[in-house]
Amino acid sequence: MIDPVTGFPYPDDWVSRIEDDTARALVEEGRAVLTASGAILRRGITTGATAAASAKAAVLSFKEAVSEVNLLLPCEIRVAVPVSGEEGQGRAVKDSGDYPEDRTAGLIFRADAVLEGDGIIIRAGEGIGRFTRDTPRYQKGEPAISPPALECILTAIREALSETGYPGVSVTLSVIGGVEAGADTLNPKVGVEGGISLLGTTGFVEPWDDHLGSAMEDRIRGADRVVITTGRIGLRISRLLFPDHEVILAGSRIGQALGALEGEAVLCGLPGLVLKFLVPDILKGTGFQTVEEYMATEEGMQRMQAILRERKYPDIRVVIVDRHGGIIGDSR
Repeated sequence: MIDPVTGFPYPDDWVSRIEDDTARALVEEGRAVLTASGAILRRGITTGATAAASAKAAVLSFKEAVSEVNLLLPCEIRVAVPVSGEEGQGRAVKDSGDYPEDRTAGLIFRADAVLEGDGIIIRAGEGIGRFTRDTPRYQKGEPAISPPALECILTAIREALSETGYPGVSVTLSVIGGVEAGADTLNPKVGVEGGISLLGTTGFVEPWDDHLGSAMEDRIRGADRVVITTGRIGLRISRLLFPDHEVILAGSRIGQALGALEGEAVLCGLPGLVLKFLVPDILKGTGFQTVEEYMATEEGMQRMQAILRERKYPDIRVVIVDRHGGIIGDSR
């Protein structure tokens, strides 16, 4: 059995511990994660995918009331998402799966659609944050909607237009309670105010608990060549850069992952988590609020190169990449 989201082949002894056929189906479909103990943890849906579900429901509801939509996620997996859609308004509730620390869990995502024109217009309404300053990827005033999330929303609306036969639509997205939730997240620290961000590289929210931490360590100990990475973008790029290695997603648990190593390995990912792990106070005295912004400057790049030359972990090759897959730093 292979996880269709990450490509991880589950060991046979893990699979043998599954006792419920329904749970097995969720794992096979990618909706859940199998752990070493046989426990199954359900994946949630990202904010971007939830917004997409509400948008699709809004457009479909011009024909008839909608209670569920079939949604194509950025990872190319289709999921059925419960919604409420009627007379051009769609609603979807954020499902966090088995991820108890999700601040956006239970928030209501609303889409108000108006049939007009021959294309698609998306507007960000109340509860969706906006950038308060220019960043390397966004301009001041732009809504905090990541490219994968935006494409997921556009795909959902295109499918709804195709099903209904309408030529064009304007959709305004909003999140009830998003202003308060956004203030409790990291958004203010990265220059986003007024709400939450619509995100989601795969469309799934990964569950996490001690079982998954143990599974990560088991995979590291059982692999001959290991690449530890920090996120979904790093996972994809690492597999391309190191096709003969076992690529293991550690998220923010880099220290735990390195502790399970019994030899040499590669740490590969975007600058943020990797550099903050190597030098936790890297931004102190720089005037920058995020590593990404700092790395957009010559000073930041020089600091990164100096950190890599220090070789804090001699047995670990550290490879820093950008979002397009280019290597911008290598300790080798």
